[in-house]
Amino acid sequence: MSLVALSFLPIFIPFTLFLGGCFVGREKTTYVAQKTSRLSLFLVVVFFSTFPISYFFTDAWQSSALIRHSALNQIMLGLVTIMGWVLISFSRNYMAGQANLNRYYRWLMFTLASVAITVTTNHLVIFWFGWLGISLSLNNLLTFYGDRPRAILAAHKKFMLARVAELSLFAAFALLYQQYDSVYINTIINTAVAQYDAGLPLHWQEHLAACLIAFAALIKCAQLPFHGWLIQVVESPTPVSALLHAGVINLGGYLLLLFTPVVAQSHYAIWLLLLVAGLSTLSSALIMTTRISIKVRLAWSTCAQMGLMLLEFALGLYELVLLHLLAHSFYKAYSFLNSGNAVNDAIRLRLSSAAKADPQTNKVAIPNVQTWLMAIGLSTVSVVVIRTVFGFDSAFSTWWLFALALTVLIIQWRTCEHPPSIIYTFVMGLVLCVIYAALKFVTHYALPSYPTHTVQAFSLADIWAMVLFSLLFGLSALLHYQVRWRAIRRLSIALFAGLYLDEWLTRLVLKFWPVTLPARAKEQHYTSNTHQTSPKP
Repeated sequence: MSLVALSFLPIFIPFTLFLGGCFVGREKTTYVAQKTSRLSLFLVVVFFSTFPISYFFTDAWQSSALIRHSALNQIMLGLVTIMGWVLISFSRNYMAGQANLNRYYRWLMFTLASVAITVTTNHLVIFWFGWLGISLSLNNLLTFYGDRPRAILAAHKKFMLARVAELSLFAAFALLYQQYDSVYINTIINTAVAQYDAGLPLHWQEHLAACLIAFAALIKCAQLPFHGWLIQVVESPTPVSALLHAGVINLGGYLLLLFTPVVAQSHYAIWLLLLVAGLSTLSSALIMTTRISIKVRLAWSTCAQMGLMLLEFALGLYELVLLHLLAHSFYKAYSFLNSGNAVNDAIRLRLSSAAKADPQTNKVAIPNVQTWLMAIGLSTVSVVVIRTVFGFDSAFSTWWLFALALTVLIIQWRTCEHPPSIIYTFVMGLVLCVIYAALKFVTHYALPSYPTHTVQAFSLADIWAMVLFSLLFGLSALLHYQVRWRAIRRLSIALFAGLYLDEWLTRLVLKFWPVTLPARAKEQHYTSNTHQTSPKP
């Protein structure tokens, strides 16, 4: 296959997905799921058969007017193709027997086609229309069960916020076109890099465009207080939740990676991400610990993970952004598709007797001060040693976060029924740090080396992130081990209410644009009120 034919692969996959959606949307037979699954498998085979050449020879052709050829685009296209095959294959059994299956598969394939167009195009206008197509197609999937009031309300809020993000992105693209006199993404990026090399500062149009792009990414990633819809769309079919959390919501990170030379040079946009994404990460991670429903916990986890991904971008750790994006996609897809086994997993965990428990209260024993100090010391030494050996000189905050996570893992090891030795614990900590450093190195080669400003260790931004991670570690430990304290109990109540952030946003949305709930919900509401007010015989 010639390079010319391979250069049109980014068009072939989204075009085939779109035509497949049009075809299955007209199908009235019971073979809709089977045909859709075969088509998605065919696209996976096509992608993997051409990926080695298209990835390693991306410099053999220049980005055209419509297609952007880079390693990042190839990776994102592969992610969309694989996720599409997995979700469609899972839907064959999960959605079997449901009404309007042709409608479900049509909008699922339209959503995948829109994502594929967005991650491969080199044109600002096509990128924006692809971004719009994702939202409109996904809205039809979120309202697949039209008789569920929570699903309708969540889709309504999502629809409103998506329009705000699209207007923000449209204004940013208009400013970029005005400043660079081009609608081609590669031209804009190359010009921004050349200006940086020449020492030219950004104009106010570029600063504003960078802030608008960052704002659109924050909304797309469902950062607080624009998060409520993400928590409530769990009323939609499980494959739709997996698609949303594993593929669509990550596009905020891709948007920032794509326009790195512009956004990374604007300190206004960087601090917007540091403040909003940082606080959202802290709040969402803490709120997640108060949830019982597995799907709701996963939704709050997505808010926290997306905030951390945006925070990594603000710290100049672009390879971690891509690594986080890919790992989160596969992890969340598996977690949602496996959520039906949550009860069995909880039973196995309870029967495993993994944690020491007080025989009188049947509660997990609280680690003593010596155990905490030992865990923090081992994890910190492991991180410092590996960071020094590999020669990393960027922000230290992500390494500090890794050390805190390793501390929690060591605490779990030391409080299990048969704790490992200290030497084994230290060696395993070093091994995990080596794996982390190796993944950073490997992912680094998938991104272009933009000569943009990087955050140095222990700078103001780095210290801000370290403070947030330390607060997260301390408050999580208190919520887990000292929930009886009065202040911690009050904090737990506030966290259980989601810090009341979604309530005022919901009122604002409904006041601006009211929504009519399904008739069945109204009947249920009327029936419940009748039972409550009717006198007893």
